[in-house]
Amino acid sequence: MKIKHGMILAAGLGKRMQPITLKTPKPLIQIGNKNLLERAIELLINHGIEEIAINVHHLPDQIKDFINSKKYKAKIIISDEQDMLLDTGGGILHATRSFKKPFVAVNPDTLWSDAYCNELKDLEDLYFKKKKPCLLLVNKNLSFDNSFKGDFNLKDGVISRDNSNEFIFTGLQILDASVFSSIKEKIFSMNKIWDNLIKNNSLVGNESKKKFYHLNTKEMYDKISNLKITD
Repeated sequence: MKIKHGMILAAGLGKRMQPITLKTPKPLIQIGNKNLLERAIELLINHGIEEIAINVHHLPDQIKDFINSKKYKAKIIISDEQDMLLDTGGGILHATRSFKKPFVAVNPDTLWSDAYCNELKDLEDLYFKKKKPCLLLVNKNLSFDNSFKGDFNLKDGVISRDNSNEFIFTGLQILDASVFSSIKEKIFSMNKIWDNLIKNNSLVGNESKKKFYHLNTKEMYDKISNLKITD
């Protein structure tokens, strides 16, 4: 069985990337030969995703124009949050309401490439084996930004949280509509969903073995740009 739906979180303000993001939405920042959004879209399409929802808020017309300038094989749907930012959880829920089956959600802040294709396939296999929401995590030691604090622990495939938190969330996860069944509000973080799942040992994950590049500040953008990444 293959997952056919995907979602990309592209509605953030990118405040820590200013002044770049005053005129360019963060997902359209170029690294190497591609922008961040393009990398995320290609990762999903190369995996066989046929329909992708992308939420927008900050400078949305630029994102729409970029998508319209391309001829992607997948159907792309814009989830408009111009009137109100819905946070990560609310944004995913709003964008994927029409999805009746599992979907892959991607944060484009990570520097995605074809090197992640096998890890996405392995995550999909884990989802269908465990029938539980899955996250792709990476050990802090593999982060290009060594100031990054961990988000989770991972032991025997089960995700937990405590004061140690040796693993970072890469921005890649597989979910289905059931994780939102108890949510009443419109605006909420995915942390609320994850914490509820962790209480029941119902959040599982795989460990990425790739060097982790994540654009979260202007300083990090400058450092990664100097690496002259071309893929």
